[in-house]
Amino acid sequence: MKYGAKMIAESTLQAVENGNPERDYEIDFTIPEFTCLCPQSNFPDFATIRIHYIPDHKLVELKSLKLYINKFRDQEMFHETAVNRILDDLVALVNPRFIEVVGDFNVRGNIKTVVTARHAQKGYSPNGMSRDDQPH
Repeated sequence: MKYGAKMIAESTLQAVENGNPERDYEIDFTIPEFTCLCPQSNFPDFATIRIHYIPDHKLVELKSLKLYINKFRDQEMFHETAVNRILDDLVALVNPRFIEVVGDFNVRGNIKTVVTARHAQKGYSPNGMSRDDQPH
């Protein structure tokens, strides 16, 4: 096994401490070379994954994110499953105040698919007001 494949296979998603947990600030990742496999045809699906989050006490470590994303290349899953799995794994890892994951998949069979999944800590909204304080 070549060293890159070995690194991907042995990797785990990791977190590091946030040096500024007292402040709301935004982090954006763009991952333009995401690939997974269609569970029905086994053809590759390609996407740009965008991750936008407001951290709490932990941050996503970037090299581990790169290796984690590359693990999807050999996994069979629908677009919706891939986006929601990324969201769930990041929430479990860093418990951000707010996070949004968008999978912008390339056209396939004349259909363009964009999947968006979001999560926020209970009572948190990105503008600082609790959900109960927001106008309805």
